[in-house]
Amino acid sequence: MAGVTTILSIQSSVAYGHVGNSAAVFPLQRLGVEVWPVNTVHFSNHTGYGAWRGPLLPADDVREVITGIEEREAMPAIDAVLSGYQGGEEIGDVILDAVARVKTANPDAIYACDPVMGNAKSGCFVHPAIPVLLRERVVPQADLITPNQFELGFLTETEPESLEDTLASVERARDMGPSTVLVTSVLQPDRPEGTIEMLAVDGDSAWIVQTPQLPMKANGSGDVTAALFTAHLLDTGDAGVALGRTVSSVFDLLQRTLDSGARELQLVQSQQEIAEPRMQFEVQQLR
Repeated sequence: MAGVTTILSIQSSVAYGHVGNSAAVFPLQRLGVEVWPVNTVHFSNHTGYGAWRGPLLPADDVREVITGIEEREAMPAIDAVLSGYQGGEEIGDVILDAVARVKTANPDAIYACDPVMGNAKSGCFVHPAIPVLLRERVVPQADLITPNQFELGFLTETEPESLEDTLASVERARDMGPSTVLVTSVLQPDRPEGTIEMLAVDGDSAWIVQTPQLPMKANGSGDVTAALFTAHLLDTGDAGVALGRTVSSVFDLLQRTLDSGARELQLVQSQQEIAEPRMQFEVQQLR
């Protein structure tokens, strides 16, 4: 792809810590990507603390920001629209409208959607309308989705456990619209103890990477993963390479965060591993 990759990132933001755009923007910039963040909330901190302050931005205000970008005649420069947690149907409408406007201006642009709904430990933690919104309206418009294994099952109304199950669920998801699927937090029943995997499927090919499973919960790690994979896929056009680079950087980020004892991702401290992934894990091609 000639020139600098440009991503319009429509996500939440926090002043303290790293989730949403506050997790995605800096790693993308460290890779040399031009990022235009559009914030859907601006909270003091992520809601996992149980208390926070700041505004949930009205959908019309978010739309106004996007319209202002369009008025600068900037839409043709956008290579991808990236979205994460969608707090309600109105924000979902704004994101889908932005995707349509970007693709009208640049038909080669992609929509990368992280369909945030929950995880295997916590279950589904979003409003009941969100999975329906994602399943029926958002995912069919996406070119790339980055669910964890639990979200993949919730999205496709399946219960993937084995690798075969998970690949079958991925194909159900691809039948909905997206051509590329990245599945995080893959936990096969027969995996070696203390390991976790990440799976990417694109075209007729599939790749998987196994890493140690670190004993931690890291808010924002999914946002970083979705951003890095999107950028690497745009840069290389190769989902296998994008998977390897993403896994390498995210593992080093999580290891550094765990070692620090901090609750928030150590993004700035891990910037070298983000910019130059060590590629310490083998990417296995499944097909």
